[in-house]
Amino acid sequence: MNDRLHLSPEAAQRLTVDAEPWLSCDDCFHLVDQYVENLLSGDKDDMPAMRAHLRGCSACRDEATSLLLLTAADAGTDPTRALQRLAQ
Repeated sequence: MNDRLHLSPEAAQRLTVDAEPWLSCDDCFHLVDQYVENLLSGDKDDMPAMRAHLRGCSACRDEATSLLLLTAADAGTDPTRALQRLAQ
């Protein structure tokens, strides 16, 4: 029996992504509301540390996605474009 864990290509990519400028999960938690509002409004993305953190941290990315979907539903707006921006 093989006890080794196998990483999917996506998981391996997340482990090797450039996370500079660095942002902690706590910092991300405090900024996620503002970031989601910027994504939904189409404002210029001026939060490079947040973007870098979300590329490498699936837990925070999932949190941002959930908040984005809830906020869009609350406002009655289509989240498609903002989700695309989040995925970049």
